[in-house]
Amino acid sequence: MDSLSKLDQVKTTPWAGGRSPWSVEYGKLMMWFFLLSDAFTFSSLLVYYGAQRFSKFAWPDPDLVFQSIPGIADHGYPLVFVGIMTFILIMSSVTMVLAVEAGHRNSKKEVIGWMIATIIGGFMFLGCQAIEWTHLHHEGFWWGSIPKDLSHFFDGDISAVSAQQFANLFFTITGFHGFHVFSGVVINIIILCMVINGTFERRGHYLMVEKVGLYWHFVDLVWVFVFTFFYLV
Repeated sequence: MDSLSKLDQVKTTPWAGGRSPWSVEYGKLMMWFFLLSDAFTFSSLLVYYGAQRFSKFAWPDPDLVFQSIPGIADHGYPLVFVGIMTFILIMSSVTMVLAVEAGHRNSKKEVIGWMIATIIGGFMFLGCQAIEWTHLHHEGFWWGSIPKDLSHFFDGDISAVSAQQFANLFFTITGFHGFHVFSGVVINIIILCMVINGTFERRGHYLMVEKVGLYWHFVDLVWVFVFTFFYLV
């Protein structure tokens, strides 16, 4: 019994592995590790896009490619529609912050309301992205295909190779990001159901909402870089 007690005492010392040196909950730390690895994936895709973009003598002009508001105007409004998409996603990040803050106060009703708003924002962004994809596909852009007349999308020299690389990378990277947004919406719905059922209320904390919030903020941050690379540069 004496030896067992000594072993238990050793486990409670600061460097015996029984306590995290960062005082961070295990699940939150693992979420940060996952987000870091995911950041490397997005970074590699965007770096490759940048290498292709600046190694070509001609590249599609974003102001000419993204100058329509699907269903309203076909041209003359550069970056307006993607600006609306970006605003929706940023606002969904704000509502996620408010959900996490309400969780810290153990306010179940407020957590439910703000998470519903976040989910609606995610669906609205995905809907806008689907509309944009459909519009570009209608114009002739897709994986492995480009419009026959490229003069409307270049400001100066025209390159079919650049147009095809632009299309392939645009649909790949925005699609990969869209998959992350969709995954975040699904996870938020699951967590919302747990909140409604009182799971976290019984646990006495809403730490899981904060973990999901980290993922959602990461998705929003990545979109800022995607927006900059494709729509502004």
